Amino acid sequence: MTQNYIGTKQVLAWEQEKDGQPGYGIKYPDGYVSWCPKDVFEKSYLPMGNVEHLPAFQQRVIGENVQLQDKIEKLSNFVKSGGAKALSDEDADLLGKQLAFMVLYKTVLDIRESKFNA
Repeated sequence: MTQNYIGTKQVLAWEQEKDGQPGYGIKYPDGYVSWCPKDVFEKSYLPMGNVEHLPAFQQRVIGENVQLQDKIEKLSNFVKSGGAKALSDEDADLLGKQLAFMVLYKTVLDIRESKFNA
């Protein structure tokens, strides 16, 4: 059966050219190392800083916060661009509530993250 997939893995990466082409060296959690062209990599991964020194659960909170910020920005841009005008009143209302809850959720993650360095 064919189906769509969405990736959710944390990797260690560094800028690295290959045959004169910009890209990234990537080390996966299982130790596998590969290379990826810059444009493909940057469409697939969001930077979260160097968090290797933190416990795994704190790394996950930071990663979740980075992903949530990306989703908030994309949804906000959709709403601001007028994309929501094509929706029914009920769907537009639900979208507004979704955005508000996402922002509240991010506030909670921000507070949790601020305690990691306290």
